Formats: sequence, C-alpha cells, structure tokens
Amino acid sequence: MARFASAARETIAAQATPPGRGGIGVIRISGPAVPAIAAALFGGVPTPRMAELKAFPDPSGEPIDHGIALFFPGPNSFTGEDVLELHGHGGPVVMDRLLRRMLELGARLAKPGEFCERAFLSGKLDLAQAEAVADLIDSASEEAARHAVRTLRGEFSELVRGLVDDVIGLRTHVEATLDFPDEEIGVFDHEVLEARLKGVTEKLGSVFLAARRGQVLLDGLSVTITGAPNVGKSSLLNQLLKRDRAIVDARPGTTRDTLQEQVLIGGVPISLIDTAGLRETDDSIEKEGISRAQAAIDQADVVLLVTEYGQERQGAEIDLLGNQALRERVTVIRNKIDLHGQAPSIKHGQYGTEICLSARYGFGIPLLEEHLKAQAGYQSAGEGGFTARRRHLEALSSAQADLAAAAAELGRTWAPELIAEHLARAQRSLGTITGEFTSEDLLAEIFSSFCIGK
Repeated sequence: MARFASAARETIAAQATPPGRGGIGVIRISGPAVPAIAAALFGGVPTPRMAELKAFPDPSGEPIDHGIALFFPGPNSFTGEDVLELHGHGGPVVMDRLLRRMLELGARLAKPGEFCERAFLSGKLDLAQAEAVADLIDSASEEAARHAVRTLRGEFSELVRGLVDDVIGLRTHVEATLDFPDEEIGVFDHEVLEARLKGVTEKLGSVFLAARRGQVLLDGLSVTITGAPNVGKSSLLNQLLKRDRAIVDARPGTTRDTLQEQVLIGGVPISLIDTAGLRETDDSIEKEGISRAQAAIDQADVVLLVTEYGQERQGAEIDLLGNQALRERVTVIRNKIDLHGQAPSIKHGQYGTEICLSARYGFGIPLLEEHLKAQAGYQSAGEGGFTARRRHLEALSSAQADLAAAAAELGRTWAPELIAEHLARAQRSLGTITGEFTSEDLLAEIFSSFCIGK
C-alpha cells in the first residue's frame, strides 16, 4: 500500500552502477514516462521481466550502445512504478551519453537514494528495510553484510512491529477506561496491566541490546588507548593492527598527537586511537597532545588504560578509575608481563576488567580481542542479528523512557490520561523506525546519505 496518495511523480533516471570503467554499466529509469521513453528508444516497451537485446539510439537514430533492456511494470517493481533498466558497456562516456539521452526524453536526474525513497513511499519497503539497502552497500565486513541482509529481509522491522502491537494492546486497555468512565478498573485489571507493561518493557530492552550490536557493526567501536608515558601504548596499537604503525621508543613522550587507525577484529570494525602519555608537563606541544588525548577519552566507547604490570597505580590511572562516569568504559591493561614471567590473564574486579598481556611479544592479545568483540556486543550472524542505525537506538531509547514513565505513573496513582499519553508517545517513537510516523524532513535527511542510483 502506498504511503502517500499523491503518486504522480516525475520520471527519474540515474546510473545504478559505480562511476568509472567496468564491463557492464546500468542506467535505471523509474516513473510514469517510462513507456514513452521505451517507445522513443525501441518503438515500444520490452516484454516485462524478459531480457531483450536492443540498440540504444541517439536522437539521429545512431546507436549509442547495444545491450540488454529490462522492463518491470508497476506496481511489481522495486519502486512500485514502471521501471526500465538499460545494461550497456560500462565506460564513462557511454554511460554519460545514455543518461543524457534519458534526460532528453523527459526524465530528470535522480537525487541520492530517490529510488529507495520511492520504494518506501510505494509501500515496497519500510524505512528500516530501505536504510538496510544502503547499509548492505556500505558494509565494512562480511558480518555487517550478513546482518544488513537480515534487516533488509524485515527481521528488525518484524520485532519493532511486534512491540508496536504490544503497546497498542496496552493503550486499548487503558483508553477503555477513558471511553467508559463509569466502568471502574478493579485491582485485578490494574495488576494485569502492570504485568503486561513490564513484559513489553523487557521485550523492548532485548530489542535495544540487539539494535546496539547492529549499530556497532555499522559504525564500529571507538577505542582509545591511554595511560602514562612509556607504558606500551604504541606497541599495543601495533599489535592490534598486526603491523608497525606507531613509532616505539624507550624514551617517554614519543607520541605527541592522537594517531587513529581502523581495524577489523572478528568482523567488528574498530577505530583505534593512540594518544599522548598522560603526565604533568611544561612543554606546550605535549600539553596540546594531552588535551587531545583527553578529548579522545571522553568520546570513546572503550578506553584501554595501559599500565605496567607490578607497578603501583599512577596518577592517570587513579584519576580515570576514580571517575565514575568513565569507569564503566575503562579496561585496564597490565602490560609487560614478559618482564615478570607472568602468563596472560583476564579478570573482572572492583574496577572492571583487567587484562594482563605483553604488547611487545603479543602474549594475551587474543584475550583483548575477544574482550573488545564482547564490548561491541558481537554476535555471529548465524545466531541472529540485524543492522541498526543511531536514529533507531534513539527511537528505542525514547520508547523505553515513555514506558518507564507510564510504569511510574501506574505505580503512583491511577491517571489513565497520563498513562495513555506516554504509551501513545512510545508508539510514535517506535513507528519512526519503520516509517509509520515520519516527517518529510527526516526522510530527506535519511535518503540524502544514499548513493545516486539507489
């Protein structure tokens, strides 16, 4: 079912394959003028869903190229409109000439993501599925690609729709008291509503955690390596990268600026940031490096606080572990176990996770890698999972807040108007994920990030 009644739109065209040279290039056209364009090119539309060898002529009748024409009549097409695809040779000159010919015949150049936007508006995809198309294209790992396919298949949307149905059920229960004020809700009904609300809240919490894992697969995990000078921060970076990227020297203060690199660990994209050693200094350049290190710490998903095994806690370590807001994001790395004859180990204590390793020789690095995967909420695609975006997490978080407010209201007093309003807001928040409640400004922002031709 189309989401907007105003289905009459301009016909759009774009190159659906990447620019540059290639064996095949595809021009995609969608909209009401497709039959007229096909008639001008071939004397009529090709047989639906059948590949036909055609010449693609210019205005004088001379062929621009020879290739395959595919016609998908609406509504049984990707966009829900009539769609024509021209598969020719993938040279930039050929593709440019073909695209200009489509524009001459009445199409206009498609905006980024406009084909997917029309698929959404025509009801072919919901918004989460449409976003998964771009996520699949942009996947940085096989794991992310597998999860994006699950979202495209509708697994995330199905969970969200289940939550929406549950919230609607709760609203129906509450709003019945508003429609029929003479019917008092008894103690039993109050307890039933409380139990149902708790169940929906727990279900929403599980979906949020799964979405968080999916979001990390897309955006990656930000990991900042910090600590005092000369504790092995740069050596740790090199071990995780499996190459010598940072300069390692026995003299302290080698790293003056932040050094950022990307790495895949078990299919999870991780942004590693090596920072200047934290210490008191009068050196203006080193001070600036330490200031940037602090900014990287504040923004990181995970902070690896590198210390030397067997040494007393230093100032930087004490400050970070004493910061309650940061502590849950800090993992303490006890480095240089090779100097003390210790074996690699991991433990969870008063100050969170501590990993004993040797950044020089790589002992214990697999323990750290598994820990980082766990911090990212890693879950194999074979165990389920889907991709999600930050806006999805924000919507789920907003729904959680409204369900919590409804539960608080229910526990405090019986005020059905307020409870119903919180439930309605939770439903709207969830609806923005699939596009049930979505502003045109949000749609424009979402689809503008897609590539042209998609």
